[in-house]
Amino acid sequence: MFRCNVIQGLRIWKSYTFSAVSVALKRKPQASRLLFTMVDSQYYLPNDIGISALDCTEAFRLLSPREQLYAHYLSRSAWYGGLAVLLQTSPESASIFVLLQRLFRKQPPAQLGNVATAAGLSPEEYQAFLVYAAGLYANMGNYKSFGDTKFIPNLPKENLKALVWQSQAFQDSPSEMEALWDSCSTLLYSLEDKQKQLGLGDKGITTYFSGNCCLEDAELAQKFLDSKNLSAYNTRLFKKKSEGKSCYEVRLASAVQEDCAVDGEGETRCGRYNFEDRVFTVSRGDYDHLMKKVSENLEKAKDHAANENQKRMLEEYSRSFTFGSVEAHKEGSRFWIKDKGPIVESYIGFIESYRDPFGSRGEFEGFVAVVNKAMSERFAKLVSSAEVLLPELPWPKDFEKDRFLLPDFTSLDVLTFAGSGIPAGINIPNYDDIRQSEGFKNVSLGNVLAVAYATQKDKLTFLDEEDKDVYIKWKGPSFEVQVGLHELLGHGSGKLFVQDEKGTFNFEQDNVCNPETGEKITTWYKGNETWDSKFSTISCSYEECRAECVGLYLCLNKHVLSIFGHEGEDAEEVVYVNWLNMVRAGLLGLEFYTSESKSWRQAHMQARFVILRVLLEAGEGLVTLKESTGKDGCPDALITLDRSKIHTVGKGAIERFLCKLQVLKSTADVEGGRALYEGYSAVSDGGSHNFLCLRETVLQRKEARKMFVQANTRVKG
Repeated sequence: MFRCNVIQGLRIWKSYTFSAVSVALKRKPQASRLLFTMVDSQYYLPNDIGISALDCTEAFRLLSPREQLYAHYLSRSAWYGGLAVLLQTSPESASIFVLLQRLFRKQPPAQLGNVATAAGLSPEEYQAFLVYAAGLYANMGNYKSFGDTKFIPNLPKENLKALVWQSQAFQDSPSEMEALWDSCSTLLYSLEDKQKQLGLGDKGITTYFSGNCCLEDAELAQKFLDSKNLSAYNTRLFKKKSEGKSCYEVRLASAVQEDCAVDGEGETRCGRYNFEDRVFTVSRGDYDHLMKKVSENLEKAKDHAANENQKRMLEEYSRSFTFGSVEAHKEGSRFWIKDKGPIVESYIGFIESYRDPFGSRGEFEGFVAVVNKAMSERFAKLVSSAEVLLPELPWPKDFEKDRFLLPDFTSLDVLTFAGSGIPAGINIPNYDDIRQSEGFKNVSLGNVLAVAYATQKDKLTFLDEEDKDVYIKWKGPSFEVQVGLHELLGHGSGKLFVQDEKGTFNFEQDNVCNPETGEKITTWYKGNETWDSKFSTISCSYEECRAECVGLYLCLNKHVLSIFGHEGEDAEEVVYVNWLNMVRAGLLGLEFYTSESKSWRQAHMQARFVILRVLLEAGEGLVTLKESTGKDGCPDALITLDRSKIHTVGKGAIERFLCKLQVLKSTADVEGGRALYEGYSAVSDGGSHNFLCLRETVLQRKEARKMFVQANTRVKG
């Protein structure tokens, strides 16, 4: 409810918008000027940031009363669990959230605006405050979910403090509000180098690990977890020194804190262990109050479930969040996969590991959505063609799953998406063993696609005028094709070579050869090793790159295009814009590279930059990238794509690269995978393109990502 109120208030104040920077420079004393002249614009959200409503009104209205209650309690569960993201983001995020909640619960935005005026804030400064508040809610923390960069309020600290002190919340509880302010105000505005982005050790901020942990600690902890057959998905790691020895606490997310065995998992995993001359303690109770609320609402949702699979799924999820059991969550995911074609679709848990600097721990997310039947029919046709399309991929059949388990693939209108950000499509669950042998589901989020990627011509950068027109016309249809292929046949394809704990192989050792070398396979996954645990820091981006390449490669297939209703010249336009969008996205990706630490902050954008590098390397004029000067006299760039060479030069380049990616992934060749992927990910000022210089141009011309207003449900009577 408060997320909607804040952003509605933000709209009211948009009529007053102009540059808060210039106002601050004119009105404020020298100390305030310093903030705005020294702070890079990437560290605050602009006052004219785009706001889009995720409309689900009609879809929700068409649900039966029972389905509406089912969706409602799932949404409550998701929202409560989503608050854990504040604790997973930064030390100060939760305190900032509570401070904002106190302010808005006492006074809605319009009333608080009068207080701001009385406190001496200009309309632009109050707008900047509302933008910051909306950003905090939208990202569930003070770091951008897409790019992991910190953002701070775009108004002087003393002015924000004045607003807080004049508020009704402060008048009612001055000591509590002052304590809240003191607990977060310094970090709220701090832009010390380490605090500018998320990262591990001296590279940034993370709360998945205590502040004294580094990469070596993360690697040691992963070894320990593997030795105990424990997943890292729902854990955090805390390190301390005792008697000169490093001691680690692995904390499981759970409602209960006591040490007890979980049904189906044998004896308890909690306890104290000696491992490689270190002490590890496994304990429960992380986010305990939130996990209790999650489980309570799942139990309420169960009373309105449509079938036995949904009931069993919710029982296992509840058990998972009560006891901190990933095995229970996996069991729930199995029932979720069996729940084919539900009217109300959902998934909840510690899912994506993008924001763990080590790439193993999952951020909490929960979504609830309603099926869009018309769009889902297209995806169903793509699923039915999957077994014909998979052999088209450029790797030998031994590197493909033994059997493709036809998944659900539906288009959904989002009712609730709790977490740090909302994607356009999802392929889950992320558990390798389930995906390889039992299946998965794909979803495309239709009402997100409808509003997230609409582009105005005057804000479209780095393309020539002719390309801009065709891009705007075909961006939506082409992205729909790319999302479908990326999720279903990208993330859904490829085999991992595994030797299980009994020594049994899932491939023929003597007969399978590496197509890159012609030699027999010498590396594979052993025992409890997974894709995430082996490839750790590059696993997320590498896999997104592989899926994006699959989308580019298979969108050249006429049958695929016809499934989505594109034939003849229209089909060629879809292909052209899909490839053009990818190379442009590769250039835009430079915004998410930190030159000081030589690190990437966003998995998808790193992947797209890698693809740009691959296509530039292909040569023959396929892609050209030139630095230029814009009409405004500032540095600019132009990227072009020769559409006549997509099916020849382009297809050949992606085919070769995609095969390498899959072979290295299948064979658990971490050394080879890192060398390939980190080589293409390198950003330098050498070679044929000065990417460090281009990065500055991209930063200067970047457009802030839109924020979404989501629905809220409540029970009447």
